[in-house]
Amino acid sequence: MANPRFASRVPAALLSRRTLGRFVLFLLLACGLGPATLRGERLSIELDPQQSTVTFTLGAFLHTVRGTFRVKHGTVRFDTETGEATGEVVVDLTSGDTGNSSRDRKMKEEVLESPRYPEAVFTLERIEGHPSLQGESEVAIGGKMKIHGGEHELVIPVRIQARGREATATARFEIPYVKWGMKDPSTALLSVKDRVAVEVRTIARASKQP
Repeated sequence: MANPRFASRVPAALLSRRTLGRFVLFLLLACGLGPATLRGERLSIELDPQQSTVTFTLGAFLHTVRGTFRVKHGTVRFDTETGEATGEVVVDLTSGDTGNSSRDRKMKEEVLESPRYPEAVFTLERIEGHPSLQGESEVAIGGKMKIHGGEHELVIPVRIQARGREATATARFEIPYVKWGMKDPSTALLSVKDRVAVEVRTIARASKQP
């Protein structure tokens, strides 16, 4: 479950462009783009899908189900003159893999309904916390998760670590999938939890936009 200290809601008026800009500036510095490049530039921070993993854990009676999904893409766009930024991370729900084909088919067809809702999209809206410009720091990213035809507010704690020209980010949170309208796969013989634990690990790199 997400750390309670990240779960408080900060009034939208306090989550200013300057706060969002500070977070993006940290990523840019971690990726090796110095202050001299931050004048009137439009920059794009791209997640590397090949170095991104989404793992999930679902507790069940006498058994724990673990699996993965693929990240399709993730981007943060930042205008250094205006301070405006947008971003989203898109996960391919048709790629779910638990190592059991029968279970995977039930998960995709009956729970996620991925043929109808093939993606989960987290849209960045705000940043909570004050990331350090060097070394490891923690922030909470607030936004909306679009999944299974619904849209839900979510605050995700993220740990960021600078490594040369790359920024590595790790996020851990829970999704109350039953509360969000998905089918409970429990049966008379097997009971599973109504929340799934998710971990996202990714590497981000920055580049200039034309």
